Amino acid sequence: MDLIEIIKVIIIGIVEGITEWLPVSSTGHMILVENFWPLSQSPEFIEMFNVVIQLGAIMAVVVLFFHKLNPFSPKYSQGEKRDVWELWFKVLVATVPAAILGLLLDDWLNDHFYNFQTVAFTLILYGVLFIVVENWNKRRRPRVNQFYSMTYQTALLIGVFQILALIPGTSRSGATIIGAMILGCSRYIAAEFSFFLAIPVMFGASALKIVKFIKDTGGFFSGTELIILLLGMVVAFIVSLVCIKFLMSFVKRNDFKIFGYYRIVLGILLLAVWLIPMFA
Repeated sequence: MDLIEIIKVIIIGIVEGITEWLPVSSTGHMILVENFWPLSQSPEFIEMFNVVIQLGAIMAVVVLFFHKLNPFSPKYSQGEKRDVWELWFKVLVATVPAAILGLLLDDWLNDHFYNFQTVAFTLILYGVLFIVVENWNKRRRPRVNQFYSMTYQTALLIGVFQILALIPGTSRSGATIIGAMILGCSRYIAAEFSFFLAIPVMFGASALKIVKFIKDTGGFFSGTELIILLLGMVVAFIVSLVCIKFLMSFVKRNDFKIFGYYRIVLGILLLAVWLIPMFA
């Protein structure tokens, strides 16, 4: 593996670590990097890599929120342990809708929507939605400011919003945050629940992609592929630690409209890149 390939992997890891948690679509940005500066690996490996690298980012959530998510912590009272178990059950309930459709439609979605044109359109669409929802929320007080006040029905409906993220460019965190805010959650709770929801979703999606890769290639990773995967995950993990802390501090004092504007500008630039050669 040459130096250029290592630099590519590090850049992809940085992009993943930042965009997995900000509501700007990690998959969308990964597709963009792939289109403009692809790895010199097989298509089967790249398809798997773009998903499994997210495990590095997910481990950052596990590390940062380990105490909050650990129902066995000796520091918790029985009531607090019960609240943590209930939070996990709500996360699992919210996982069900996207998990079912993701299993059924994985190949079809990759064939029809895994391209930067789709990413451009969805970046703009959900950028506008972020601005609209934030303006609408100015006239509302959040009903859910703690996880114990979130109902299982609300958790399930947030999971329904997560289905939207099966389309590249939507953003899993963006879809769940928008959904949670529409359903009456505060920005902070919406962001944290989106983080927690990523844990079972991405572990499941990664397992599915690894199994599919082994089935398609008839073997496991080569030495080079394993190094690429581990390096990308480590970089994504380190960058995610910083990014998650930044976002949780940011949402205490700011709304999400800046991410909406970013999505719109990026989407328009991508459409221009796509359309200009057609008229040249």
